[in-house]
Amino acid sequence: MRTLVNELSQKVIRTYLEHNDLVPPEFEIDMPNQEVLGDLSVNVAFKLSKALRKAPFKIAQELLPLYEAIVRDDVLARDLIDKIEVAKPGFINFFFKPAIAPFILKKIHAAGREYGTNEYGKGEKVLIEFVSANPTGPLTIAHGRQACIGDSLASIMRTCGYDVSKEFYLNDGGNQIRILGLSVFVRYLELYGRRESFPEDGYQGDYIAGIAARVKAEKGDIFAKKPISDKKTLAFFSEYAAQLILDEIKNDLRAIAVSFDTYYPESTLYKSKIKAVLEELKKRDFCYEEEGALWLKTTAKGDDKDRVLIKSDKTYTYLVPDIAYHKDKFDRGFTTLINLLGPDHHGYISRLKASVAALGYDSEKLHVMIVQLTTLYKNGEPFRMSTRKGTFVSLRELIDEVGADATRLFFLMKLTDSHLDFDLELAKEKSQDNPVYYFQYAYARISSILRLAEIQDYTDADLVLLKEPEELRLIKLMAEYSNVLITAARQHEPYRVVDYLRELAASFHKFYNRCRVMSDDHALSKARLYLVWCVREVIGGGLGLLGVSQPERM
Repeated sequence: MRTLVNELSQKVIRTYLEHNDLVPPEFEIDMPNQEVLGDLSVNVAFKLSKALRKAPFKIAQELLPLYEAIVRDDVLARDLIDKIEVAKPGFINFFFKPAIAPFILKKIHAAGREYGTNEYGKGEKVLIEFVSANPTGPLTIAHGRQACIGDSLASIMRTCGYDVSKEFYLNDGGNQIRILGLSVFVRYLELYGRRESFPEDGYQGDYIAGIAARVKAEKGDIFAKKPISDKKTLAFFSEYAAQLILDEIKNDLRAIAVSFDTYYPESTLYKSKIKAVLEELKKRDFCYEEEGALWLKTTAKGDDKDRVLIKSDKTYTYLVPDIAYHKDKFDRGFTTLINLLGPDHHGYISRLKASVAALGYDSEKLHVMIVQLTTLYKNGEPFRMSTRKGTFVSLRELIDEVGADATRLFFLMKLTDSHLDFDLELAKEKSQDNPVYYFQYAYARISSILRLAEIQDYTDADLVLLKEPEELRLIKLMAEYSNVLITAARQHEPYRVVDYLRELAASFHKFYNRCRVMSDDHALSKARLYLVWCVREVIGGGLGLLGVSQPERM
């Protein structure tokens, strides 16, 4: 329905503005809160009001005959649109004929799980970088929220025609990996009775001791007499520990059905790309030296102050490899970059965008999403589960506690930049208060209806028989599915799909309680079986995009 109204509106606007230099405005198409106001409402008159210096109601009245003329000349629109009305203060409202119900349901039935697929983002090559945790310890619940948002966003955007790749930026070098190796080396030596000073900023926790024990089991005492300063030995422990932790990270991600197309090693940047990007910035006259350091003129591109690239001790700041990395993203042909970062990176956005602009790229093509933190609750109180390290809760512990489906869905239930309260008890409940159970129960209930129905072939159902308000509400909601996906993709917010599924599941349960699917009316039973089959496909498709399973029995 929305696609049809959008196409008609685009034609009307072009006709209305054909003798005017105005650029056609963007406008919204919404479902009115009251059924007396129609099925869909267009606000284009409000968007034109300021430029034309006319009241929205006057513009809407002028647009109405153009809409009516186009509908008369369009076979599909003529068959589906009953009437168009103007309502104060300037809305243009569309009322559809009963034939719209069979039209929508047949589209869903023909497409199945592919229903909602569209080409909104065709031509856009998108790279979503998320999680990107240093391989120095287990994934935390903060990483888990990023993982679920990034993975679901990629699925939604692909459904909307975007060419999407998912990437994990692997910090496989630098001081933190050296400290990791040193931490494990010290714990390994303790197993042989040697006491060395543990690094002040070393990595604590049972997992470090566990890696040390594994080295002992595999390598024996070959490192037991090595000096703590031995570079070759330290390199072994660093690489061994980082790879082992990375393997565990991948296992934890697989447990919630998250995968990546690429693991991009930071070490590759140091081979050639960093020197090249520094030369490029110098050539563009965006660098200067001061107090023995090399600075980047980020203020020239909107940052609040210039940033150091090379410190006075000739070491790089964190910004340098990040600039090289983002240049490489654009050089690989990506037209849109999406980064999911934690709240501690909020101040990093302006300098990163300024750096991209300094290289000549469009900084508006870089979208940085701040993923806010999560607080675990149990019985209404903040809760800390036992951990392998005393300062965080690991993602694996959360998965073990509530399951993969609840982990995925609960992390998606709020806006990305909103703090999330994760109710552990609710996530495990088998009740309608638990959205995971609520969605899956709707899917399983429909599966049961279809499985037990005496009528197995309902493809020739007379869908015009679906006239009850609860039936029509379901159909209208399903007609909105593609637009929900487009909005979620455009705004980079998977939670919109969660909200949509909540509304669709609630409408199905209301329909089920008020409309008997199987009755003595054979024809009506077939029509309702057709309807609930379509509802199941839309719920199943939506859950699939969110990475949540669709059980046929519960």
